[in-house]
Amino acid sequence: MVDITHKNTTLRTAVAQAIVKVSKPETIEAIQNDTVPKGNVFAMSKAAGLLGVKRTPDILPDCHPLPIEYTGVAYEINGLEITVLFTVKTIYKTGVEVEAMHGASVVALNMYDMLKPIDKGIEIHHIKLLNKKGGKSDFKNRFRTDITAAVIVCSDTISAGHKEDKAGKAIIEKLKICGVQTEAYEIIPDALEVIQNKAKQYQEQGVDLIIYTGGTGLSARDVTPEALAPLLDRRIPGIEEAIRSYGQDRTPYSMLSRSVAGTIKNTLVLALPGSTNGASESMDAIFPSVLHIFGILRGARHD
Repeated sequence: MVDITHKNTTLRTAVAQAIVKVSKPETIEAIQNDTVPKGNVFAMSKAAGLLGVKRTPDILPDCHPLPIEYTGVAYEINGLEITVLFTVKTIYKTGVEVEAMHGASVVALNMYDMLKPIDKGIEIHHIKLLNKKGGKSDFKNRFRTDITAAVIVCSDTISAGHKEDKAGKAIIEKLKICGVQTEAYEIIPDALEVIQNKAKQYQEQGVDLIIYTGGTGLSARDVTPEALAPLLDRRIPGIEEAIRSYGQDRTPYSMLSRSVAGTIKNTLVLALPGSTNGASESMDAIFPSVLHIFGILRGARHD
């Protein structure tokens, strides 16, 4: 199965359809009058669909087991055609498109099974996804595509040439995927004044996003939060909480990180962990959703 451990949990919705076409009006009348020998077609087929959608990962090997938190089945009759509308909702890391299509197909197949004794010409058509919502595709930055960034690695060891930087490069790669241009990349020592000067420098140059990696731990030289806090006009606790919550689901040590997020005028400043995994997972936790801030800072509405 595809690795979804890096994804965020969001509300996911999918609506699928299947069309059951009967061959004579008498079949529709039997359904509506509840005179089909095998029982109430709509009620029993709905029950079959509810059971079937829960078994989707048992039948399709690449489908992830996930909580089905809502299922809705509706029918529309148009002449000799019955349209099955199947809705599935979950709050999870991956979508429910296949589950919705599977549910619609099971409903249609059960209708076929119940109606075949009275109608030999039944056909099933147009099993397809009608729409879906949720996931990163619904939370892309809609306001700006020209966002620039500076990535600053805070590390005495790396700046002295004793170790290679990987965290900063991982951040740059994540930014590239999100369409953000990295205009500057620097490695500096864990020095409070140097950290502050870099924030002031890039903010004055008009860089939209300044990302520090390193210096957010609890050792004596970890001073990045102390350096940045006095410069920030406003802290953004939600970003900080999202980073730690995401990390805590993956390692019990994330609670020890002191990641910082805030703004200096219209520049967003982030201080992320210095480990490669910590930096990469922090980016996964908040990107690309965090880019929404650049529209809000210019007065755009959330909706």
